[in-house]
Amino acid sequence: MDMLSVKNLCISFGGLHAVDSFNITIKKGELYGLIGPNGAGKTTVFNLLTGVYKPDMGQIILDGQNITGKSTIEINKAGMARTFQNIRLFDNLSVLDNVKVGLHNDNRYSTASGILRLPSYFRTEKSMNEEAYKILEVFGLEDEAKHHATNLPYGKQRKLEIARALATNPKMLLLDEPAAGMNPSETDELMETITRLRKLYDITILLIEHDMKLVAGICEKIFVLNFGMELANGVPQDVLNDPEVIKAYLGE
Repeated sequence: MDMLSVKNLCISFGGLHAVDSFNITIKKGELYGLIGPNGAGKTTVFNLLTGVYKPDMGQIILDGQNITGKSTIEINKAGMARTFQNIRLFDNLSVLDNVKVGLHNDNRYSTASGILRLPSYFRTEKSMNEEAYKILEVFGLEDEAKHHATNLPYGKQRKLEIARALATNPKMLLLDEPAAGMNPSETDELMETITRLRKLYDITILLIEHDMKLVAGICEKIFVLNFGMELANGVPQDVLNDPEVIKAYLGE
């Protein structure tokens, strides 16, 4: 069954076609890679899928629900979460509280119970703490739970952003260059974590990366975008051997 179906998605800025007739179908549970040279339109696609931008035309269906043109909050509640190329954490909050922000997506208690500190508030907080710790354990961050997010090393901040997105209990997770700025060992560890959480949470993942070999190592399928248009789409071996893809990356 399809988790995501996108048809003829388009957006222009000042007459420039940033994304032109983007079509993709992703099955439930798939790990799909979206790659392309700098300026190809990859992050713009993510912004369209998550409601940051409204498409000029096209349709976005998430698990049978039409989310085209909906707000970012509505899309997140429908089951899509994302990370960003530039890490966006709540720097003044602890590692644990960053994850709990994601858990609040489920409206765990009423405003009144929170203000009045009713018993239901404390029961819910205890439950959320336990749940947040379980998520942090997946990323090996449980020992830093009480630390400020800004005090984490860069690679762990990347993991924390994914953990927070995962806390919203999404059906589909969009990762925008999660390995950016990491050294090879950190990258390998992160890719292992992504593969593991996909199995643990039975989640569908769309991954943006520049490194073709990295994407080919963990993704079943790869979509190559260039100048806002599809350049290639298919299994890694076919895509990476496509002359047009090679040409686009080598700039020939």
